[in-house]
Amino acid sequence: MPKILIIEDEAAIRRVLVKILSEENNTYQVEEAEDGLVGIEKIKKEDYDLVLCDIKMPKMDGVEVLEAVKKIKPETPMVMISGHGDLDTAVNTMRLGAFDYISKPPDLNRLLNTVRIALDRKELVVENKMLKKKVSKNYEMIGASDGIARIKDMIDKVAPTDARVLITGPNGTGKELVAHWLHQKSERSKGPMIEVNCAAIPSELIESELFGHVKGAFTSAAKDRAGKFEAANGGTIFLDEIGDMSLSAQAKVLRALQESRIQRVGSDKDIKVNVRVVAATNKNLKKEIEEGNFREDLYHRLAVILIEVPALNERREDIPLLINYFAEKISSEQGTAKKSFSAKAIKLLQNYDWTGNIRELRNVVERLIILGEKEVSENDVKAFASK
Repeated sequence: MPKILIIEDEAAIRRVLVKILSEENNTYQVEEAEDGLVGIEKIKKEDYDLVLCDIKMPKMDGVEVLEAVKKIKPETPMVMISGHGDLDTAVNTMRLGAFDYISKPPDLNRLLNTVRIALDRKELVVENKMLKKKVSKNYEMIGASDGIARIKDMIDKVAPTDARVLITGPNGTGKELVAHWLHQKSERSKGPMIEVNCAAIPSELIESELFGHVKGAFTSAAKDRAGKFEAANGGTIFLDEIGDMSLSAQAKVLRALQESRIQRVGSDKDIKVNVRVVAATNKNLKKEIEEGNFREDLYHRLAVILIEVPALNERREDIPLLINYFAEKISSEQGTAKKSFSAKAIKLLQNYDWTGNIRELRNVVERLIILGEKEVSENDVKAFASK
């Protein structure tokens, strides 16, 4: 059950907010603080999913509380409560990191909608940060070939900007690695990195996945839900296999890029988003445009910077480095001693036709580690890596 803290010095307003939230289908656990100092002490001791905080209070005003919370518990969303004369200050608090603000006296629908959206966003951000801790160690770009050197150089130049990037290349070449490097080397690296595999989501659900939906928008929409664009606010959204996205969803993505605004499915309310878009595809999008499957205007919006990831067959000199990297990684994952590969075994693997690229190489290395001898030999490769 989400835990909400209300920091408000006016007892009457506090009682109204507690009553509204406590009676919302018994969904929320609500606590109170009569001023900013008490609120800060509670936040230090407890983890809250959301804090509602008045702006004008004695002892410590809402702006000071906001600044303190951002240092103590930066992931905690703050919704500011403003009187009529505090609207300019309320808007300024959003620049300082507040999620939103509501005016006094609180409108029931506006309050509940803001609370739901803030809690949805908190849940997605926390999930994403947990994933980032896992993937940051897993996403490394291995190789010393000219092709990889060019990509690394391009990333160093492009990452610090907000330029949109389109990554192309065959399946299994590591396009997602490029996307993660772009994010981790960018000014947005402290923000979320949200991945969306457009090919894995049914066409009828892709818009809901990207932009969210409101309760009742379709049969299974039991509650309001934030989409991936909202979750990526302040960070990067990676649209993998964008060539498989429906034309309807493409139109909405185009609007999001043009106006930095989205609408949840079933709603006509605009939501501002500040998101860097990185996209990837294994398709020839110019050919898809000619065949009417992809919007030309969206292509030009996405392809500000083009990065082409070469097939493994075009960078065979990187194969020994990749074999060593995968051998270490797989042995660590399995809790076994690392196996070495003989020079002849490596040479044989370098001469294979890697139609599945790096993904296929990793699978073969894992198979050889499991089935091969202490040192993987040329005979092991012939026996267990044949296609």
